Amino acid sequence: MKPGDIVSYLEMCQEEGASLQRGMNFQLRPGHSVVLMSLRAGAPYDDSLLESGRVLIYEGHDVLNLAAGPDPKLVDQPLETPAGKPTENGKFWAAAKVREQGGNAERVRVYEKIKAGIWAYNGTFHLLSAWMEPSKSRKVVKFRMELSDDEDNPVAHHGPLKHQRMIPSQVKQAVWKRDQGKCVLCGDQKNLHFDHEIPFSKGGSSLVAENVRLLCAKHNLAKSDKIE
Repeated sequence: MKPGDIVSYLEMCQEEGASLQRGMNFQLRPGHSVVLMSLRAGAPYDDSLLESGRVLIYEGHDVLNLAAGPDPKLVDQPLETPAGKPTENGKFWAAAKVREQGGNAERVRVYEKIKAGIWAYNGTFHLLSAWMEPSKSRKVVKFRMELSDDEDNPVAHHGPLKHQRMIPSQVKQAVWKRDQGKCVLCGDQKNLHFDHEIPFSKGGSSLVAENVRLLCAKHNLAKSDKIE
């Protein structure tokens, strides 16, 4: 899977070999963790992408919403369960602190929600740091992750354009709506990918919807870096 691929919830679970019932999944598989994020209106957590998508500031998750329990949005996000075991927040926190002290960074595969049941793979990020910050009447956990420059993230290197290949969330949302969730060339609704109409390698921008479209895998591979 490559950054920009669009998958259904079922395909995402099949890719990761697990039923993804929560947004934070520490070391889901040997070698990487998985987080699910959303920048859509009404998203439950305050995630943000900075530097044209290179940096993810990911918010930790709340306590469980229990019938007899408090409102999760009024309680500090926990690092431990009542039994003293680390929550997913706590597991990611511990990994971030290892990195802050000079250790290896946890690899985190990031999926972004486009609409109900539809997700975009944003690539593999490195977990670099974690902190607590106030949010209204409580404290929330924040994690900083940066896009990895490895074989799983084919980000081109062209001087000042470095790392601009990542398509911002608002552009993804606009393109999905405009193209109606279909390949613009054949109407296929499966194996979709966000494609640069003028290729990124030839100076095409990721920052405007006019240069981004939906293509199926067949037409995306056939196009390669050609300008049509």
